[in-house]
Amino acid sequence: MTEHRIAPLVPPTLARGSGRRLLAGRNTQLQVGELLARPRAGSLVYGMGRLDSDGRVANRSTIEALGWTTGDCLSIALVDGSVVVHRDPTGAFVMGAKPYLVLPAPLRRRNGLGSRDLVLMVADPNHDVLVVHPLTALDTMITSYHAALTTVTCSQKPAAVGGVR
Repeated sequence: MTEHRIAPLVPPTLARGSGRRLLAGRNTQLQVGELLARPRAGSLVYGMGRLDSDGRVANRSTIEALGWTTGDCLSIALVDGSVVVHRDPTGAFVMGAKPYLVLPAPLRRRNGLGSRDLVLMVADPNHDVLVVHPLTALDTMITSYHAALTTVTCSQKPAAVGGVR
C-alpha cells in the first residue's frame, strides 16, 4: 500500500524563526462579533474562599479592602441566596483576630452551604459591605447574563480584535 499525503494537512517545513514571516503574509482579519465592552470603573474586590467545617471562610484581600479589624461588630443576613455582611455597631457577630469570616450554622444550612464549598467573596469598600456568593448563585447570575448575550444580533459589522484587520 502506497502512502498518500494530503497536502493541506501537512504543515510546511519551516526554518527556525520563519513562522512570523509566514503569518504576516496571510489574511489575518478575524471575524469576531461585536463584544459588549464595559469599563471597569468600580472599586469591588473579588476573591474565592472555601468554607471549613466550622463555617470559616477566608480571603485576605477582600477583608483587607474593607478595613475590618478585630472586634468590629457585624450583621450577617441571607439575601436571595447570597450572604450579605456589613459592619454594624449593634451587630450580633464580631470580627475575629484573623482575616476570616464565620458564617453561622443556621444560615449555612438554610443556604445549603457545606464544608469545602467554594464561594465568591465580593468586597465593596465604598459601602462597607461583603457579599458571599455560593456557586449556585453564580450559576444563576451567569446563566442569565449568557442568555442576554444570545439576544444580541450578530448582523453588525464585526469588530477587529487586538488591532488585527
